[in-house]
Amino acid sequence: MELSSIIFWSIIFVAAVIFFHYVPFMLWINAQVSGVRISLVQLFLMRIRKVPPTKIVNCLIEAHKAGLQDVKRDGLEAHYLAGGHIERVVHALVSASKANMQLPFQMATAIDLAGRDVFEAVQMSVNPKVIDTPPVTAVAKDGIQLIAKARVTVRANIRQLVGGAGEDTVLARVGEGIVSSIGSAESHKSVLENPDSISKLVLSKGLDDGTAFEILSIDIADIDGGKNIGAQLQMDQAEADKNIAQAKAEERRAMAIAQEQEMRAKAQEARAKVIEAEALVPQAMAEAFRSGNLGIMDYYRMQNMQADTSMRENIAKPASESKKK
Repeated sequence: MELSSIIFWSIIFVAAVIFFHYVPFMLWINAQVSGVRISLVQLFLMRIRKVPPTKIVNCLIEAHKAGLQDVKRDGLEAHYLAGGHIERVVHALVSASKANMQLPFQMATAIDLAGRDVFEAVQMSVNPKVIDTPPVTAVAKDGIQLIAKARVTVRANIRQLVGGAGEDTVLARVGEGIVSSIGSAESHKSVLENPDSISKLVLSKGLDDGTAFEILSIDIADIDGGKNIGAQLQMDQAEADKNIAQAKAEERRAMAIAQEQEMRAKAQEARAKVIEAEALVPQAMAEAFRSGNLGIMDYYRMQNMQADTSMRENIAKPASESKKK
């Protein structure tokens, strides 16, 4: 009799352990006390579907206490099975409800599944975020370089979080607007005197279109003068022009030297031909003597004529040339 009672109570104990393991009875009591209507069968089926009942019940209790009517058990289970963060979604819905923001459950789950922190987005909508831009370098029309830093105050645009561009796009657009604003200024002095003109011009361009943020203000935190880019460009251009002129002059000098060398070569060639021709004269005269075509008297007359011609040339030349010789 004692053995059978031990076996009976052992079976009862094992059954109770199995029951309380698969059926979270205390969690069901907690839900009922909190006003959340959910059955023990549903809690048991959550175990079968590999959905943590504790997370689902806690989220339902939080939503019920916050007065959220569109948060249902099926929606939470589906979002959890899809890889979403149900606690983060419920926290965001509660925060949005307290801040009188319109954030449906479907939109919150879509934002969460898109990879964005929906709770942080709601907080940013309530408390705007300040983003510091990196130093932006631009050049005014007078050639002076300016380096500006801006602080951009943004808040999350809940309706454009899915598919909207992030902070990097906002910073890039703000930097582009600053460069355009400074570049259109006639003088860098006007920019330094009125830096708020940059903020107004950039803010009026609607840089937050297509982004997940709404730009509230753009404030120029710091602006400093840089290099005189215009003067530097003129100096570089002058240096380039000088190098080009020197190259052309060197080219002309090389061509002149080549022409001079060519003329010298031609003169030497002509002188060589003259010397060669003069060398043939004695041979021709000797041949004329041998053939009888030239007599000794003819030769003397020719020598006398050459001497007379040389004397007349010397007389005709100026005195200065004679002295030089």
